[in-house]
Amino acid sequence: MSLAVGTKTGYRLFSVTSVDKLDCIHESTETPDVYIVERLFSSSLVVVVSQSVPRRMNVYHFKKGTEICNYSYSNNILAVRLNRQRLVVCLEESIYIHNIKDMKLLKTLLNTPSNPSGLCALSINHSNSFLAYPGSDTIGEIIVYDANNLSTVTMIPAHDSPLAAITFSASGTKLASASERGTVIRVFSIPEGLRLFEFRRGMKRYVNISSLSFSPDAQFLCASSNTETVHIFKLEQHSPSGEEEAPSWSAYVGKMFTAASSYLPAQVSGMMSQDRAFATVRLQMTGQKNVCALAIIQKLPRLLVASSDGQLFIYNIDPQDGGECTLVQKHRLFGSDKDLEETEKSELPEPPQACQSYAATVAIPTSGPVTATLTGYSEDGGAKKGEVIPEHEFAAGPVCLDDETEFPPVSIR
Repeated sequence: MSLAVGTKTGYRLFSVTSVDKLDCIHESTETPDVYIVERLFSSSLVVVVSQSVPRRMNVYHFKKGTEICNYSYSNNILAVRLNRQRLVVCLEESIYIHNIKDMKLLKTLLNTPSNPSGLCALSINHSNSFLAYPGSDTIGEIIVYDANNLSTVTMIPAHDSPLAAITFSASGTKLASASERGTVIRVFSIPEGLRLFEFRRGMKRYVNISSLSFSPDAQFLCASSNTETVHIFKLEQHSPSGEEEAPSWSAYVGKMFTAASSYLPAQVSGMMSQDRAFATVRLQMTGQKNVCALAIIQKLPRLLVASSDGQLFIYNIDPQDGGECTLVQKHRLFGSDKDLEETEKSELPEPPQACQSYAATVAIPTSGPVTATLTGYSEDGGAKKGEVIPEHEFAAGPVCLDDETEFPPVSIR
């Protein structure tokens, strides 16, 4: 998997192919104070936004060291999301949807509910390019939008409080959400919007959920917050007959709770029927913003937690019994750590390509990068002029990329 890190001096791109080694495959110091850096899977395309020019998005081919294009918007850019078909730019009260093939602006969603944190999610599955964003700034409504067909799919009444985190599964068929209270995490089916799972993170205190992330197979969901604990939930579907193939203690207790629920107040019985964390991690720090992700590294399931102070923690997960996860490695993402200096000397060889990568097929104008200013609604504004990717590149599907995996990079500011 890949990791993108924005720093005060620029940004860094890492490749995490083993637990013990963290490879810094690219570092840029040309743009200071980078607070958004998004890489398109493991391709050469990277999108960067700097605090010095917070309304401008720059798109680079980092292996060539060239700028493909840049766009300016009417307000500060709060988030950027991308997959093989779409590039989405989120402002506080509007969302811009670009065609990633030629960076043409396809749709502008104006007057969206106030979204000061830039909360939004885009499915990485190009066939299900669903976009999710808050439908209200007072309650936890989620608007699910089809970014391929440019139409609203559904509205999900997910929580009573405003949203704090949303994320899609890799296939785009599940959506997880948490509210500002941070006590309950819910999972919905997409596009139907039906509630599939409900997990209780805790009842004693409200917390700020900083990230949610599905495992690549959508069997697990991890949640990190401003507390010292990361929770991992298991998405288990019970058999239609209601019988367990291998009865366990937890299943037995669950049946006892179900039987007892008819004698309890509705609020209490609802809490008892909710699943709790399958596995947990006790972090070495607390109160810092962090991002969590589940990945397969060296053929084993791992939990990765990147903290705002520049540390990456890698934990082992027991997919059968869960419990407390084991810390197996810790890396520095920036700073003068000796381990980091050693990894910077090593660069990964470029993987073999069956066809050109996306960034390699975009023609760079001889007069310099394309610049466009988007100040309002425009169905066709922002189109790149000059040569773009030939149509035959899309004949058998989306553009071919030099991806290491289908799982997108994890980004941290």
